[in-house]
Amino acid sequence: MRVLVTGMGGHLGTRVAQLLEARDDVEAVAGFDFVPPRRRLSRSVFKRIDPRDRDRLIEFVRNFAPTAVAHFGVYEPAARMGVRAAVAASEDCTVNALGAAMRAGALDRVVVRSGLEVYGRGAGRPEVPDEHAPLGPTTPYGRICLDVEAHAAGLARRHGVPVAALRLAPVSGSRSPSPIGRLLRLPAVPVPAFADPPFQLLHTDDAAKAMLEALVRRAEGAFNVVGPGAASPWQAVRLGNRIPVPFIGPGWLVATRVAELAGSPVPPHVLELIRKGCVADAGRAEAELGLTNLVPTQEVVTDLYAWASVTALPGAAKPAVAEGTG
Repeated sequence: MRVLVTGMGGHLGTRVAQLLEARDDVEAVAGFDFVPPRRRLSRSVFKRIDPRDRDRLIEFVRNFAPTAVAHFGVYEPAARMGVRAAVAASEDCTVNALGAAMRAGALDRVVVRSGLEVYGRGAGRPEVPDEHAPLGPTTPYGRICLDVEAHAAGLARRHGVPVAALRLAPVSGSRSPSPIGRLLRLPAVPVPAFADPPFQLLHTDDAAKAMLEALVRRAEGAFNVVGPGAASPWQAVRLGNRIPVPFIGPGWLVATRVAELAGSPVPPHVLELIRKGCVADAGRAEAELGLTNLVPTQEVVTDLYAWASVTALPGAAKPAVAEGTG
């Protein structure tokens, strides 16, 4: 395989690149993003390209001529950019990268990141959807994911390339910045006053494993990928020794504003998770992708509270500046 990793600068994209580098059946790995990878890569080729820079992106992809695409260029609002920017970047990256990969002439498999948010929450929707449940996103991120899936599915129909969509539970962990992680780590966390809806999370390493397995197995179709079990807002607050602050109705507008001022923007899909929960049936991923022994959701919650801060050592010398660097 010659694997193109879109969004390689993010935690997930970088981790998948590392896993691909360790495989003998992977000839080459290349990727791009608007930020550089956060971990060391040994044989991957990375280019710093904004996903909205169409000409540079297409030239890079076509020159690499991938046989497989791991598409992480699906940008979650409030993770690294705002809602409007995330919508534009996700659309441009998906259309341009997948189109260029197909025109390069060697593509034989595609796996795209999606999310449970494609099912939406509310009246008439199943509480625990499987992959056959109707799709009806109720947040901007859900619509981003559904648009990505639709474009990739159209590619599959036109060119006969197997396409898999990984509908991931919210991805979190101690080493992965995420909107839900930032919210739950606040000293005081907003929670529903008269409800405690269950939600599932997915550890970053398990999300990377899911992408690798889908690529290797040339998977096709949609797969829900979640951490076993479930947690709830009140449980998560207790696990992190935080202070629960109950809200109801219009009070949530105040809660989101206060959280934003505290450095934790709350996009609509995270607010929906806290207020209405987010769970799914992952039986197909277990059976067809071999995704067993994943980190349980409550352990993911515990892990995200292990987020380490930088502590200055007293009396530490300042780093020297090399001559001529300024």
